[in-house]
Amino acid sequence: MTRLFVLLCAALAVVLAGCATPEGPATRLDKANILPLEIDDDYQFRKILTSVFDPDLKEQRVSSAKTGGVIDFERARRTWGAVGSLEVSKRHGSYFTFFWRTSRDSDVTLRLEYRQAGLGNYVMAQERYFPAARGSHRSTFQVTGDEFLENGLVSAWRALLIVDGRVVALRQSAMWR
Repeated sequence: MTRLFVLLCAALAVVLAGCATPEGPATRLDKANILPLEIDDDYQFRKILTSVFDPDLKEQRVSSAKTGGVIDFERARRTWGAVGSLEVSKRHGSYFTFFWRTSRDSDVTLRLEYRQAGLGNYVMAQERYFPAARGSHRSTFQVTGDEFLENGLVSAWRALLIVDGRVVALRQSAMWR
């Protein structure tokens, strides 16, 4: 009984490990082109998580005491493996995690468009491409390093799911206009 249970757990671990391949870096766009909007119920954003890792923000330190260490954990997770203060400073920035899904097979591009405090209304963009996507997906973007140190915090953002050159799902921050 226990041997069978161990074999089943090992098989499950192998299957799940194959699903957890790390994403490569997102493609940065020089200019985000404007696309037609055709919302489709087969594509949807399920959940969006955003976080900022910047030790200069006083709000993080104050809310850290209220949340029982959650923010301290996030800070420790972001700096895991960094050797020295230079590597830690390269990890300062804004992080975005998008949980999205599609109910039909299609080539999907997930685009993050954002504005940073130091750039005013100039829109920056990053993309990830998913060929023959179907089901639930988790995708991450980050604005870190020199881009964050020179241009500041992300002040507004929007996420687009693009299929065949049209926007089929859209979510945006309250500050996006």
